[in-house]
Amino acid sequence: MKTNDKNELLKNIDRLKTTLNGAIRIKKNLKINSVNPVEWCKTQIKSKNSTVHKEGKNYYVKANGYEITINSSSFTIITAHVL
Repeated sequence: MKTNDKNELLKNIDRLKTTLNGAIRIKKNLKINSVNPVEWCKTQIKSKNSTVHKEGKNYYVKANGYEITINSSSFTIITAHVL
């Protein structure tokens, strides 16, 4: 894990968003129908045991048995799934 990657993502946590299709995909993959997927992802990213690495144009966050993929320029959550 690069500390700078996690710090950069945390610094921009309020910019996180997703598309309508992204929200549907995240909810389906994680089975979190009654939860706001962006807020759920923010909680996972802020977790002490989360790790973040940037590869190409995306951040990959691993936390609590999940992986979240985020576009590094727009801070759009692309998908999330159970590891």
